[in-house]
Amino acid sequence: MGSGSARAIAQDNTVNYSLTDLRYRDFTEANLEGTALAGANMKGANFANANLRGTILTKGSFFEANLEGVDLTDSFADRVVFDRANLRNAIFVDAIASSSTFNEANIEGCDFSGTILDRFQVVKLCDRAKGVNPVTGVATRLSLGCR
Repeated sequence: MGSGSARAIAQDNTVNYSLTDLRYRDFTEANLEGTALAGANMKGANFANANLRGTILTKGSFFEANLEGVDLTDSFADRVVFDRANLRNAIFVDAIASSSTFNEANIEGCDFSGTILDRFQVVKLCDRAKGVNPVTGVATRLSLGCR
């Protein structure tokens, strides 16, 4: 992974990663609450169990990123690419994810309760929604309002 694989740590939530190249970086268990990641390229980055509560992710790309167990509560994630990302057991509660895509993303155990999603995306997500979030205890299908 080279020199770009160093673990990144946010200091006092003042880091602004907007429009940066964060491909393949390791943010495992990082506290990035309130951080701006708008327009950032996070392809293949590792955010496993990171705190992304209240982050601004507008137009960011998490293509093939690992977001397993991440907390995205109250995040502003409009027009974000989550395609082929691992969102297993993620907490995606009360977020805004309008015009975002989740093509081929692993959403097993992901809690989307209260999150604003495009109806078309909800239908596609319901086709593969399964599991229960281990932290919130909410079933993925229930959080999406699947029928």
